[in-house]
Amino acid sequence: VQLQASGGGLVQAGGSLRLSCAASLRDFRSYTVGWFRQAPGKEREFVAAIRGDRSTSYTESVKGRFTISRDNLKNTVYLEVNSLKPEDTAVYYCAASQGVIMSTMGKLTTYRTWGQGTQVTVSS
Repeated sequence: VQLQASGGGLVQAGGSLRLSCAASLRDFRSYTVGWFRQAPGKEREFVAAIRGDRSTSYTESVKGRFTISRDNLKNTVYLEVNSLKPEDTAVYYCAASQGVIMSTMGKLTTYRTWGQGTQVTVSS
């Protein structure tokens, strides 16, 4: 398994979680890692991404609530999710790819390697 997502769970609205994406990729620091989510009956959508130079991108609906970061020594990317809302309920996936430019960080087709998802459920 090249990408392993974890950290999901059931939380009340307003709560927080920290999602982790552990990678077994050679030269991990060269990879851009993105988080996407898919709610039941909806298409998978971009949440946040971080490049090797630590530049980041967020979808508008999570700005100010979610923070993406990476620890290259642990080959792990984190997604801190705060002030959770019921509409944040989804399966969260991490994905990775090399050679990603800023303008394509939010596109599903940018990413070649995908992990399994972790469920986040927010109760009202």
